[in-house]
Amino acid sequence: MIWNLSAGSDNHHQMPMTPPDDRSDTELVRCAAAGERDAFAAIYERYRIVVYRFARLMSGSTATAEDVTQEVFVTLIRTLPQYEPQRAGLLTYLYGVTRNVTRNRLRRDRRFVALDTTAEEKPSDADDPCAAASHSQQLSQLRRIVLALPSRYREVVILCDVHGLSYAETARVLRAPVGTVRSRLNRGRQMIAVRLRDAESPGHASATARIERCVI
Repeated sequence: MIWNLSAGSDNHHQMPMTPPDDRSDTELVRCAAAGERDAFAAIYERYRIVVYRFARLMSGSTATAEDVTQEVFVTLIRTLPQYEPQRAGLLTYLYGVTRNVTRNRLRRDRRFVALDTTAEEKPSDADDPCAAASHSQQLSQLRRIVLALPSRYREVVILCDVHGLSYAETARVLRAPVGTVRSRLNRGRQMIAVRLRDAESPGHASATARIERCVI
């Protein structure tokens, strides 16, 4: 099961969309590298939300995620001539760039980043207000716990359990062995389970059951 930790009010959801381009990533990259603006715009539209969400969950800051998203695509423009599709798919490459940009940004600006880990979903009128409030609180708590993980565990949890990447795909993003991805993911999941139990104590049994369902 994949966690849905995305905020419903992310600005990137409301941005105007251009008509989808059905060309493959490889073709878009080739055309963009040759200077075709429409091809680069299509790449941006295809992957901007994924980049933003990853940066948002890694940083805990909407403002930082927006800045990182812009920097990632500026970096892509600059590095397109060196990009080798046979070594990594475009999305894998973008995840790697996003990871590096976010980590560099947090190392540089951690003291000044305003974290915003609260749930931002706006329940519809048809929703049960009590259930919606409880769900919102649970998401906020889970975001805070994930954000508090050391980065080597946080990034693996986000890539595998939120974005749904396989072990092999995550290993390519991190440029690490698959075994390292597995061990970090297991450790990250354990840390989340412990912190959920602590947060809900004495009713820790429900927290354990929920985290086990989430990570299957």
